[in-house]
Amino acid sequence: MANVKIFDQTKREVGELELSPEVFEVTVRPEVLHLVVRAQLAAKRAGTHSTKTRSEVSGGGHKPWRQKGTGKARAGSSRSPLWRGGAVIHGPRPRDYEFKVNRKVRQLALKMALSAKVGESSLMLIDKFDLAEAKTKLMAKVAGDLGLKKALIVLPESDNKLELSARNLPGIKVIRHDMLNVYDVLLHEQVVMATDAALRVQERLRHGLR
Repeated sequence: MANVKIFDQTKREVGELELSPEVFEVTVRPEVLHLVVRAQLAAKRAGTHSTKTRSEVSGGGHKPWRQKGTGKARAGSSRSPLWRGGAVIHGPRPRDYEFKVNRKVRQLALKMALSAKVGESSLMLIDKFDLAEAKTKLMAKVAGDLGLKKALIVLPESDNKLELSARNLPGIKVIRHDMLNVYDVLLHEQVVMATDAALRVQERLRHGLR
């Protein structure tokens, strides 16, 4: 079993939690992580890039010059792809980049990402976060006490004060446990989870729940 120390928000040790090896001690396979991260990034792409074919470019409805006798190459339209201001050959068109990855594979990849953080001693458990008010200064002090630089903070429920306080801190991102994903885990150097959030993530991944 993976034993992880629990701290309060001043980094005073307050206990220890035994985490399930089914979730936090999984063998890491880079190809699975790569597939899931690629799928996440592909799903974020807007795919709205577009160029015009010759049927869509305005103008060019008349023949620029007669077919024969000018000494010039034949031309039927000034909107030919060969002309300046003309159409684009095989240009990008709107498309959907998203591709499907099975839920079990996504969950396996998340287990691997969390296991990697445990192996690197980059997973920290906090008993709870408690800010008196939504102030960046207060959150900056908590981050300083915990030694956070580029960290993903995972909460059991939305916390408006914490989220507002952290949004102006570079490198710090706050999400709910049900929004936890492979890309964010791998992107951040540290993963800081409230104890309740860790237990909920563990329960969800152990039983394959959505």
